[in-house]
Amino acid sequence: MSPAIETPLEPSVQIDLSTPLKNTPSLIAPEPAHCPGPESTLAGKESACASCPNQKICATTPKGPDPDIPLITARLSGIQHKILVLSGKGGVGKSTFSTMLAHAYASSDPECTVGIMDTDVCGPSIPKMMGVEAESIHVSNAGWSPVWVEDNLCVMSVQFMLPNRDDAVIWRGPKKNGLIKQFLKDVEWGEMDYLIVDTPPGTSDEHLSVNSFLKESGVDGAVVVTTPQEVSLLDVRKEIDFCRKAGIKVLGVVENMSGFVCPGCKHTNKVFKATTGGAKRLARETGIPYLGAVPLDPRIGVACDNGMVCDDGESFFDKYFDSPACVALRKIVKKIGRAAGIKEQNGN
Repeated sequence: MSPAIETPLEPSVQIDLSTPLKNTPSLIAPEPAHCPGPESTLAGKESACASCPNQKICATTPKGPDPDIPLITARLSGIQHKILVLSGKGGVGKSTFSTMLAHAYASSDPECTVGIMDTDVCGPSIPKMMGVEAESIHVSNAGWSPVWVEDNLCVMSVQFMLPNRDDAVIWRGPKKNGLIKQFLKDVEWGEMDYLIVDTPPGTSDEHLSVNSFLKESGVDGAVVVTTPQEVSLLDVRKEIDFCRKAGIKVLGVVENMSGFVCPGCKHTNKVFKATTGGAKRLARETGIPYLGAVPLDPRIGVACDNGMVCDDGESFFDKYFDSPACVALRKIVKKIGRAAGIKEQNGN
């Protein structure tokens, strides 16, 4: 349920794009190619560091375990399950899937509390899909308050912190990592059943940060999203390899935009051809569970633009409960639960 705020709220949190994050060394030149990172134990020692103006700065930066990890672990101790939504490819519908997954969990049980953490710092779209784009973050003595969509569903995103809706966030890795740490360390998530972490495409800074910060508190695993065509699967294979190297359990793969089911005649048209077997074959080849396929539905796009409600104001899940997309999603939710060892609630 929504956290009760007993102390006066401070003004809305806003980002100062020119202020460096604390504990991040101030570099005098851009990081070169193959830079191990100024906070790495190899900083200042690799061959790429030899001619870098930052070598002395990086070499003298304190190393060792992040002192904030215990604080993050304590802050997240009330969250029962943490699920990552990943894909090496952009445009496959990760954020749409994360939004629908969160709504599916929240609507399945009024007593089930769900949060979404949007770690796509440069392209945050979760607030728009949740219908809370115009909201802002407030702080109290307990920390940053997430934005509540419903009594049992909340969101945290960099979008809430921008002075203007269309402002670009032009950051290098260290500042992105620092903001993700703040989302985990400073946000008052409270007691929660599920925290769904929506990530940007790729296998880079944001993914490494989320994995390292959440490792101590425990992650149930990752759901990998793809579309049927090989150009998507090519990058998704890299994402699966990243998960294995990073020690993240892959709960399974979801094939999104898997055909278009005509709402009139119910005929299925394969808009994106699975030229190499799609997600099902990928799952078989990589030895990970195949969670299912979510078909294209133009009504989902309309609902996402309106905060997951239809033009008449009714929830997409309530109005189209028996649509192919909703039926598929409910089956996927059950399979994710089984893969993560989560007990079903109320038979949902």
